[in-house]
Amino acid sequence: MPSFQYQAADSQGQLQRGLTEAENEQRAIALLRERGLIPIVIEPAQSLSNKGVGSSLFVRRSVGKDQILAMTRDLANLTTAGLPLDRALEVLISLADEPAQQQLLQGLRDEVRGGASLSQALEKRPKYFSKLYSNMVRAGEASGALGLVLTRLTEFQEKARELRQTVTSALTYPSIVLIAAVASIVLMIVVVLPQFELMFKDSKKALPAATAAVLGAGQWLRENGWMIPLALAALWFLLRMRLNSPRGRYLWDARKLRLPVFGELTQKIEVARFARTLGTLLSSGVSLLPALNIVKDTVTNTVLATSLDGVTAKLRAGGGLSVPLMETGLYPKLAVHMVKVGEETGRLPEMLNNVADIYDKDVQVSVKRLVTLLEPLLILGLAVVVGGMIVSVLMGIMSVSDLT
Repeated sequence: MPSFQYQAADSQGQLQRGLTEAENEQRAIALLRERGLIPIVIEPAQSLSNKGVGSSLFVRRSVGKDQILAMTRDLANLTTAGLPLDRALEVLISLADEPAQQQLLQGLRDEVRGGASLSQALEKRPKYFSKLYSNMVRAGEASGALGLVLTRLTEFQEKARELRQTVTSALTYPSIVLIAAVASIVLMIVVVLPQFELMFKDSKKALPAATAAVLGAGQWLRENGWMIPLALAALWFLLRMRLNSPRGRYLWDARKLRLPVFGELTQKIEVARFARTLGTLLSSGVSLLPALNIVKDTVTNTVLATSLDGVTAKLRAGGGLSVPLMETGLYPKLAVHMVKVGEETGRLPEMLNNVADIYDKDVQVSVKRLVTLLEPLLILGLAVVVGGMIVSVLMGIMSVSDLT
């Protein structure tokens, strides 16, 4: 029977470690709960024992998003099981393997024990906890359902991570192809072309225009190639300066929305983020107007974020959400109609989460289609460039041979 190594908290908040045998992980969790323990970490004994090998060599100096997600999930489990907040934080401190994470948790615990609420302690650490995070926690504290809100917050963070991983993993292969293409071209210019240049110079014959152009470009790149990284760095610096200005950022984001393929993809990503954030806030007890103000800070496209100002103004005047969203012309009709149905049926948070699920899936499909299109284009581009260089060199060789 498989063995599972566990870390669990007892009713007093003390951390317990040990081994248990069970048919599967779910059965192991059930056995621990029967013993009055709150499971925190349960993994196959071998994998858990191997965890941390070499960790002393690579110590994080900051707390990453994945660690915040794991901390939120564990805190949700402990508080839902009835463990007092300060004891739950104490358990998480004992579980933390890295100094930065321990320091963060110790600061939260000390402020909670000093009389501050958890949301107040989180607000003092905006580097790690967004306005969305702290406001949801405040709503959970006010409603007495902190564990439930933390569970919803965990689900929200997991969905956001899945979306990031989808985009990142989809772009990995095209990035490798692009790097290979650049490396091949550099190799041709630095190693291959100089060998033929000597032969062509010794022949003292006129070369075809294509051959001369390739040799000239190669010579320029070898002599002045150092200027290209500097030019790219300067261009990047100027672009960053432009994007740091409110008007420059707004114009850039408006242009992104008008792009043929990437504009639609950007819109879907932002709508999914908007709907999931708003739905999570509303289901956690935050009222609509404050929730929209929080959502505005999570929407990265400034055009869509600015449009929410008009939506908020009409809500204050007594209107609904769906009509001003439709009037902006920036949100898909399907999403707006689903919001309208949610308002009419009194199930707005649920419908917003459904909108987010729909557009998350649309983003995954769109990214896969885009990558499917990019891969052959990159390979074709590599073949054209490298093949063109080879053909031009062969033309020079044939020309020299004919004239000899």
